[in-house]
Amino acid sequence: MRILVTGAAGFIGSTIVELLREGGHQVVCVDLLLDRAHQSRPPWVDEELRVVDVRDEAAITGLLRGVDVVCHQAAMVGLGLTIHDAPDYASHNVVGTASLVSAMATAGVAGLVQASSMVVYGGGRELCPLHGDVATRPRTAADLAAGRFEPACAACGAPVTWGLVGEDAQLQPHNAYAATKLAQEHLAIAWAEQSGGRAISLRYHNVYGPRMPRDTPYAGVASIFRSALAAGQAPKVYEDGAQMRDFVHVHDVARANLVAIEAVGAAAGRTPGHRAYNVASGEPHTVLDLATALARELDGPEPVVVGGGRPGDVRHVVADPARIRAELGFAAEVPFREGISEFAAAPMRS
Repeated sequence: MRILVTGAAGFIGSTIVELLREGGHQVVCVDLLLDRAHQSRPPWVDEELRVVDVRDEAAITGLLRGVDVVCHQAAMVGLGLTIHDAPDYASHNVVGTASLVSAMATAGVAGLVQASSMVVYGGGRELCPLHGDVATRPRTAADLAAGRFEPACAACGAPVTWGLVGEDAQLQPHNAYAATKLAQEHLAIAWAEQSGGRAISLRYHNVYGPRMPRDTPYAGVASIFRSALAAGQAPKVYEDGAQMRDFVHVHDVARANLVAIEAVGAAAGRTPGHRAYNVASGEPHTVLDLATALARELDGPEPVVVGGGRPGDVRHVVADPARIRAELGFAAEVPFREGISEFAAAPMRS
């Protein structure tokens, strides 16, 4: 197949490109090289990369001739600093995706794989010992400052615990980035219904691995901890470190994309539709587990738990990976300890 990959210079996108090429596919690589993610041209980027903004519909349309599937990884990522980041997130993620699916309809592309995120779930699945599944209000800055880290049941006030969140859970984004990732999913649904295509949204959980960018305000927690340790500093862990996450290796995420690309490619011409899947390791760990594992691999200072927290962050989000295993035959293969060991030794990009 011929596949166009947006965000092809990113640490996830570039890993996908390598797997696609190893599988014999033709790949059209597109990336804006946004300065928030790329302070310089990554060394793994070859001369075939098209430096194009996905918001430029005419330019994208011209690159889509003969393309069977689009693998859409391009996005402005991370929680951001304040709500003032919202216009940039909406421009790159929402307008960019809208322009892309419009260009795909013009070019007659039949398949789309879209990079979504676990952030669309908000607080994930929350369980009260008395009331079962409940929805809680987002934690405030005052809650975090006072050490009230666990959300409380609205009915009885008891702290809730986490459960595995499946794809049919209520979607409740708590920050601007999350809102734009959900909007991308909705645009994928609209494109599939209106163009007769097949779309898959892959809801990545906490991705880590080689080629992650160094510490920036938009970086993931694994990158932030790794950058601190590289500077000889102890990783600073917010809250009490007991936030539960599913850390999934970038090679597994790339494999999930390959499986999804083959699925929508094989479905070309069939009944249009959209399906969302969690992409997770199935091996949950706390944020403190991550910081401690990295510190030990790098023989660095032990993490320091500093309390507080980042506004817009959620307490626990842990995925149920059953659907993608049952329907697409995908399961993550990289164990946490092995993946962290590889990540600790890998160079990071500037």
